[in-house]
Amino acid sequence: MSTPSKHHSTLVQVAACLGFVAVLVDVSVVNVALDAFRTAFGADVTDLQWVVNAYALVFASLLLIAGALGDRLGAKHVFIAGYAIFTLSSIGCGLTQSMQALIAWRLVQGVGAALLVPNSLAVLRLAFQDTTARSRAIGWWGAGGGIALAAGPLVGGLLVAAIGWRSIFLINVPVGAAGIWLTWRFAPHTNAQHGRSLDVPGQLTGAFALAALTFASTELSALGWRNPIILGTFALCIGLSIAFIRLEVRNPAAMLPAALWQDRIVRSATVIGMIANLVFYGIVFTLSLLFQSVWHMTPVRSGVALLPMMGVLMMMNIVAGRLASRLGARALATVGLLISAAGYLAMWPAIAAQSFWLLAVPMLLAGSGIALTIPTITAATLTVVSSAQSGIASGLLNAARQIGGVMGVAIFGYFVRQTGAMSFIHGMERALIASVLLLVVGAATAWRNLGYLAPPDIRRNGRSP
Repeated sequence: MSTPSKHHSTLVQVAACLGFVAVLVDVSVVNVALDAFRTAFGADVTDLQWVVNAYALVFASLLLIAGALGDRLGAKHVFIAGYAIFTLSSIGCGLTQSMQALIAWRLVQGVGAALLVPNSLAVLRLAFQDTTARSRAIGWWGAGGGIALAAGPLVGGLLVAAIGWRSIFLINVPVGAAGIWLTWRFAPHTNAQHGRSLDVPGQLTGAFALAALTFASTELSALGWRNPIILGTFALCIGLSIAFIRLEVRNPAAMLPAALWQDRIVRSATVIGMIANLVFYGIVFTLSLLFQSVWHMTPVRSGVALLPMMGVLMMMNIVAGRLASRLGARALATVGLLISAAGYLAMWPAIAAQSFWLLAVPMLLAGSGIALTIPTITAATLTVVSSAQSGIASGLLNAARQIGGVMGVAIFGYFVRQTGAMSFIHGMERALIASVLLLVVGAATAWRNLGYLAPPDIRRNGRSP
């Protein structure tokens, strides 16, 4: 594999960012259309959770195999396939005629998203050989996600108001077409590693465990903790998780190599990523319901209301890419998580006062902290793994993040399941308290474990402090 020119590397970076944008647009855009779905299909809170979580479920379940496929078949080819599936399924979402069909197409979208995200990072790693340049590129990659999250609610609100909710899916089509062309034309080719195992038993067991977890968590709002279906599905999830661990430990060609998970930096980044997404997407979902169903904002006003928390992601992701090499992953991730915790804590009195203006500053703090953290732990993960494992490592990190997002929407949705305004506010308070506690745990994990990042060859030789 030849080193790409600076010009080509920049265009690869654009393609990778567009892929991440395509994935995250359909997270943030959907939130401002929740009331439109409720009106169009007579949906309840559980239906709305499924519109979000059907996508996230498949996304999380397939991220590991998507990373392994990229390592085995070549990140470029798998990345293009992800673009194609995501774009076609977006058309399906935009043309659907029922809630059931919309959820089904969201499942297919999740397949494309799973193929896109880890392989966008793998393509970036190949395009940028220099560690500093790669950190900055990952910062811009994170900024692309920040742009999607920031612009999604506002643009989505405008589209829903002016054209209708179908347009929020169809907007992905030109993005997908541009990303496919840029990747095909400029991304570096990689040699396929046909000897790499896809570990089908492990993949299926892990995917079914996640499916059981998502089903039980999402239906919890409608059925309650004591329902036999909920209890049985949680038990099934535990059993499948134990089976997954046993399969991976005993399989020398496991999709999740034991050495990868045993690396304290990779393991810690995975836990932190799960916590960050759980609190972020859980609170975004509940804030969206608060703005639309309790405060009765229009889709456009809801998009504007989410802008402080979303818009800051773009700028802070870029800042994180520049600060990571100066301050180190340990300090930057710890500070970011504590800033976010302070933001969530300050949301509590603002929501109780029913004041959007009081809520704006805490939302800025919450978004800023998460935006500092995610590119930092991503760069740390890619620094400590070899290029041959970059796909599976990024797949692991992003799978953990998506699992966190699924759990956040499910658990925080359960907190606010009551339709009364006061009951909803009390549920929001419980969600915010849980967020602060989890972020403090994440900060402690970062401070303790994200230390010196030695290159993979030095770590293998045992010379890392």
